[in-house]
Amino acid sequence: MKKGLLVVFLLVITLVVGAVGCSSYFGTDESEIAGTISSQQNIGIWVTGVGKNTVVPDIAILIMGVQTQKDTVVEAQQAALEAMNGLVVVFNEYNINEEDIQTQQFNIQPVYRWDNGEQILLGYSVTNIVSVKIRDIVNASGIIDAAVTAGGDYTRVNSVSFDVDEPEAYYESARKEAMEDAQAKAEQLAELGEVKLGKPSYISEYTNSVLPPIIYRDFEEGIFSGETVISPGEIEIQLTIEIHYSIK
Repeated sequence: MKKGLLVVFLLVITLVVGAVGCSSYFGTDESEIAGTISSQQNIGIWVTGVGKNTVVPDIAILIMGVQTQKDTVVEAQQAALEAMNGLVVVFNEYNINEEDIQTQQFNIQPVYRWDNGEQILLGYSVTNIVSVKIRDIVNASGIIDAAVTAGGDYTRVNSVSFDVDEPEAYYESARKEAMEDAQAKAEQLAELGEVKLGKPSYISEYTNSVLPPIIYRDFEEGIFSGETVISPGEIEIQLTIEIHYSIK
């Protein structure tokens, strides 16, 4: 009897071990694979390299439009349409291409105020905002002033920013500089750590442009002289590269 129980016990142990072995042989958990890759990347040197270019922008991006408020939707929409048509005339006068004008926001919504806990309808608001790419930056000031005149009190200027129309050439040189920067850092770390630097096993790129616009009104002796002055300044095109090097 005891000998029979022993045989059954050994058979159960064999089946359990076999099942575990089959699981390891025929399939591996994806989380285990990911963990293995992650642990492999932790063995090595991680560095970041930075490359940058300072350039003069050649286009301005103007975000502007109109906003109206009237007693009815029809009245608000008609007023917004007339004001927006005035802006379009200005854009045409400055030879802005149709493909360089893109709608950013359009909405119609009621306007309320609260009086002693009661919601009172004041009217309806219509907002129409577009993005305008100005390829000749010197025209930016004139476009803003002419648009404000055409649209009157309904005109809204949300922002002006500057950019480079074809930045890839600048990114190529910044990328080269960033790779050289990362390589130099990795070589120094390998030397300090008394290891031999291997090949990159991971490379990732991040881009960034720093372009603070300056917009101000031209005042003389405290009186508005009637011209908006815009200073595009310079743009710093920056590129960061993160690299993982293996070590030997």
